[in-house]
Amino acid sequence: MLLAFGFTHCKAPKPKKSVENLRIACSNETTSAEKYSRFAQAALAEGFDTIAQLFEAVSKSENIHATNHRNALEKLGVIAGVPEIGSYEVKTTMENLQSSIEAEKHDMQLVYPGFIREAEKEKAPTAGQSFSWALNTEKKHLNDFRQAALAISNANEKGLPFTWLICPKCGNIYSLINVKETCDLCLTRQEIFLGYTNTLQ
Repeated sequence: MLLAFGFTHCKAPKPKKSVENLRIACSNETTSAEKYSRFAQAALAEGFDTIAQLFEAVSKSENIHATNHRNALEKLGVIAGVPEIGSYEVKTTMENLQSSIEAEKHDMQLVYPGFIREAEKEKAPTAGQSFSWALNTEKKHLNDFRQAALAISNANEKGLPFTWLICPKCGNIYSLINVKETCDLCLTRQEIFLGYTNTLQ
């Protein structure tokens, strides 16, 4: 006699910590995007046109990170909702650069490495990839902000790149000096990078 058994397929539990981390990261990146756009306008008002271009390009990069975090949440079946914007202050361009350097160091050293470890523990590769793309790009933001601060100290803004290209998939950022044929992080072709030149009014 054959017995028929009914099998139920249990869905894998959502990676709770990674979901929480994605929400935090989404809010942080959205805040950074808005903050850097405001910093760009402040730099422009002070006559730092080249540094304004850098801030505007990094703002776009952070927006892409926020979008990637939202997409990762949706792939996990979670409604991302409207991200909360954190507080920030707009000061002089040099002060804005210094606060940006500290913010990028914090994300690079303390935030994203922990988020990546949690994603690995919970077997959440989409979250892990989104965090990794953001982490590796934050390293470049940190270096670019440091160079900009040094340029102000040396009264040599003209030595900074003016044109920036941003990978639309992962948010990686390049100057014309170091741009590659394909993105270092996600292999997106250079032809579809977002270019930011003379975008500020």
